[in-house]
Amino acid sequence: MNTLTDRYLAATLRSVPTQRRDEIANELRASIDDMIEGRTDGGQDATTAEREVLTELGNPDVLAARYADRRLQLIGPTYYLLWLRLLKLLLSFIPALVGTVVTVVEAAEGKGFGAIGPGLVAAMQVAVQITFWLTVTFAIIERTQTAVDVPEWTVDQLPDAPVRRGIPLADTIASVIMLVLTIAYLPFQHYHSWVRGTDGENIPILDPALWSFWLPALIVVLALSVIFEVVKYRIDRWTWALFGMKALLNLAFSVPLAWLALSDRLLNPALGERLSWVAEADNRNSLGLAIAVGAAAIVVWDLVDTARKTRQQTTA
Repeated sequence: MNTLTDRYLAATLRSVPTQRRDEIANELRASIDDMIEGRTDGGQDATTAEREVLTELGNPDVLAARYADRRLQLIGPTYYLLWLRLLKLLLSFIPALVGTVVTVVEAAEGKGFGAIGPGLVAAMQVAVQITFWLTVTFAIIERTQTAVDVPEWTVDQLPDAPVRRGIPLADTIASVIMLVLTIAYLPFQHYHSWVRGTDGENIPILDPALWSFWLPALIVVLALSVIFEVVKYRIDRWTWALFGMKALLNLAFSVPLAWLALSDRLLNPALGERLSWVAEADNRNSLGLAIAVGAAAIVVWDLVDTARKTRQQTTA
């Protein structure tokens, strides 16, 4: 007869070592019978008692794992924190490093912006490989009970309490890096553009005539912005004077950029030789309008956000 107890025993025994199945079956059946008998002696119906006993024992797979002394987690609490710490450390720089190297190599081969894709793919693949193999390694250590000298935690490992800064260092570093990369790209695109002529010569993205005044002027504004970021970090809080300086720098860069874009003086006219859609006046006008609107939107959003921070920090 295929009773609930028989089904429960079968579900439990299928996951335990073969050599122990008879022993566990006898022990578990005796325990179930005793528990059912204890309930029926109190006047409970046998069928109801059997169902409640099996429900109380729980999932047969979990019970089988306890009999087999088998872990139900990939990495247990002994090694989990060490695994997590190593994973964060490795993922913090290796994928980015590999992705950067691949992008540089692809760009050196003349793929231009097309080099970004392979770099991102390589970074993601490396991140997946690191996660997989590190997890496999710790899972093997967990199951083979290999002795690993995990240092005991002490109070000396407590980090210093973070000091709240009005201007976070990470924000300053990110801003300076973006500004420096923008400054570097302006002359770089003049000599190493992703657009090539019919005979392989470099075609700058920006109009070379702008080097007579506008591009050097924009570079000066960007350099002043770098100095501003450093000064802002040293002051460590927003003030209305700093807000005014930021507004002037933003306008000094975005207004000429928008004017050049709207007047069709920003992009190199020679781009039309290789990019047919750039040769059409309507397309150039639409692109110029998009650049101007984008620059204005970024400036407005940045100034609104900066004004909010300034008001919070000056009234605190």
